[in-house]
Amino acid sequence: MRRLKGITKMTVTIEEIKQAVSQWSIEVTPASAAKIDSFCNYLDPGTTVNVTFLPGSDPMDTVLVAERLHNDGMCPVPHIAARSLRDREQLDDLLAALASRAKVKEVLVIGGGVDKPIGEYASSLEVLETGLLQKHKIFTVGVAGHPEGSPDISEKNIGEALKLKNDLAKKSELSMYIETQFCFDAAVVLDWERRVRREGNELPIRIGIPGPATIKTLFRFAKISGIGPSMRFISKQARNVAKLVTIQSPHMLIANLAKGMAEDQNCLIEHFHFYPFGGFGKTSEYASSVASGSIALLPKGGFDIL
Repeated sequence: MRRLKGITKMTVTIEEIKQAVSQWSIEVTPASAAKIDSFCNYLDPGTTVNVTFLPGSDPMDTVLVAERLHNDGMCPVPHIAARSLRDREQLDDLLAALASRAKVKEVLVIGGGVDKPIGEYASSLEVLETGLLQKHKIFTVGVAGHPEGSPDISEKNIGEALKLKNDLAKKSELSMYIETQFCFDAAVVLDWERRVRREGNELPIRIGIPGPATIKTLFRFAKISGIGPSMRFISKQARNVAKLVTIQSPHMLIANLAKGMAEDQNCLIEHFHFYPFGGFGKTSEYASSVASGSIALLPKGGFDIL
């Protein structure tokens, strides 16, 4: 498999990589979950699995997948998409269903990928301020992070929103963290983490990692997300037709992030979240292998799965 390019080669140890990937999670959509007979076939008990709430979808689809994950012994983390909710009553009912049917204790609250809210919530912060999460005994909450910016939000607004979320975390019962969009460039991620820390961020960070997938697949998802430097890298690769079906693996990205985390004891990155663009089974197997240290370092940087 080809390796995604990262920052200048650094000497990293297997132990540093294991430590960086020891806390990992994975994502599933209701559509892909329908193809999985049992999550136990792919994951160890207690694995954290995010469940998407996509624009235009029925939120009960997210509830059903979260319930399946709980019954299979996993830790479901459903997405709550603010701009796809009608009103407070629907949010209350959704959280009640997640708490009672799937025993949900943690959620990821996002704005959601729609230009215009369908109801009364225009931002994730408005959902966080309702107090409904606490009402349903949900106290661990992820919020979105944007190392490469967002096509929908200005850098100024992103910074202001992150400050408000830090302030809310300090004055509320919520234990909050940042979970980022997927990235391909370790240098961009590490620079962003240092910058938001200097600007006052104290929330721990989970970095989005693209699982092994073809360039064609990665290009499609990168184009949808509109990510900057990574989009340019993927676009350049996609111009080579011969490379479109070549599997790209995030070895170099992970190795460089792991080294950066190990060298900066104040780094707030503590967790990797895998996006299974190349398939849930393939990505979960890959993450498990890296976390267990079943890898061999390569002379030119990165590693291979044993």
